[in-house]
Amino acid sequence: MLTDTAAPPTTAPYVPPFPPRPEKGLPLRQMLKLARENWLAIWAQSSFERDVYGSRLLTRDVVVCNSPDSVHYVFVERHENFQRKSPQHRHALIPLLGDGLFVSDGPLWRERRRVVAPVTHVSRLAELAPAITEAAMERRDAWRGFSPDRPVDVLAEMGHLTAEIICRTIFGRALGRDAAKEVVAAFAAYQACIGQTDILSLLGLPDWFPRYRSAAVRESARRIHQVVDGLIADILDRPGEGEASLIRAMSEAKVPGTDRPMDRRAFRNEAIVLFMAGHETTANTLAWALFMLSQDSGSATRLVEEVRGALGDRVATLADLPKLPFTRAVVEETLRLYPPVPLLSREALGPDRIGDRPVRKGTIILVSPWLLHRKPGLWDQPDAFIPDRFMPGAPKPPRHAYIPFSTGPRICTGMHLGLAEATICLAALAGNFGLTLEPGTQVMPVARLTLRPGETLPMRIAPLG
Repeated sequence: MLTDTAAPPTTAPYVPPFPPRPEKGLPLRQMLKLARENWLAIWAQSSFERDVYGSRLLTRDVVVCNSPDSVHYVFVERHENFQRKSPQHRHALIPLLGDGLFVSDGPLWRERRRVVAPVTHVSRLAELAPAITEAAMERRDAWRGFSPDRPVDVLAEMGHLTAEIICRTIFGRALGRDAAKEVVAAFAAYQACIGQTDILSLLGLPDWFPRYRSAAVRESARRIHQVVDGLIADILDRPGEGEASLIRAMSEAKVPGTDRPMDRRAFRNEAIVLFMAGHETTANTLAWALFMLSQDSGSATRLVEEVRGALGDRVATLADLPKLPFTRAVVEETLRLYPPVPLLSREALGPDRIGDRPVRKGTIILVSPWLLHRKPGLWDQPDAFIPDRFMPGAPKPPRHAYIPFSTGPRICTGMHLGLAEATICLAALAGNFGLTLEPGTQVMPVARLTLRPGETLPMRIAPLG
């Protein structure tokens, strides 16, 4: 058992909401029905405690890996055999991402990874961070004009903020500022209407068998493609002009083994991957962090004191991040409790064995940060909000016990950018405002493509003196 806190709290820590946990596994029909609405609600308490277990869903074997050792085996040691995303994830994302990094595998994935990874590498933070500070300062200044007597949808606010940031970093500050609202609206519509289960794959039907996609799915994907195609054309048709951006950097990179860049469809697909990875996930993290700070006055006061002491009235820059260890710890504890991508799935390309469990070709492998990050034995008081777990000097969790950005060769290339962005934005907002949940609001995590605090998060925002 880890001792998570650098200094034991004097009062019981805050325990944020999570869905009720059935005492035992649910019948298949009930489980599939519940999974369509919120698959976080299907897990019994025993699911959090076990290491490797499995069952058969219709015609598919499903194995859940819920221990650091099994995660290492699947995502690192035997990555080549478990690199392919599950059919459900592929079919949910292909209409939007095409052959982008999230859904590709094999030689194509390796080729794209070699192009995209250097573009989002930690070494580019200094170049991209000013857009984060700029957008965070604009949002802070906008909040100063809000009435504390009227609720504001903080989830939507964080969606707009992170969309502005990711659009500015992908496309440049001038172009990105104009595109953010359109892409955010279309992505929200896409996530709301995309299916959460793939019954045809569970029935054994192959990938080439057509999947039904609603008109709403097709239209929201078309809207995103149209906006992104236009932005890419503005950039690529003016080589050598304009400000730094991730797309411009990708346009200068060559496909490995050639002297040519990616084609425009590939640019679009990877730009949307970067947008989805950098917008929705960070928005959810910030919304959850602001909600939990509104419920935990001790942590909120501590964060304000740190921000005011380190920054005064400034918004943090990249150079300020070492001065904000508690703010960063709040972000990391939020990522533990509410991992933005709470389910990572793979399909076995060939037979294998995970521990003492044989695995057949085609088996679906599930690694759930939602389960792993709340596993008794790995975490003390696993459902409690204890940012001190991540303070400097605190014991580190076992490797592969904390995987909010995945792990292994498919780990998120923008991990450092995302952590810097969330810390700067949280300091700018939670360090300058007190937030109060609108009375009567019930907050409950819901998992679709990402983990959100419901559809809205109404809160009242008041400037701190």
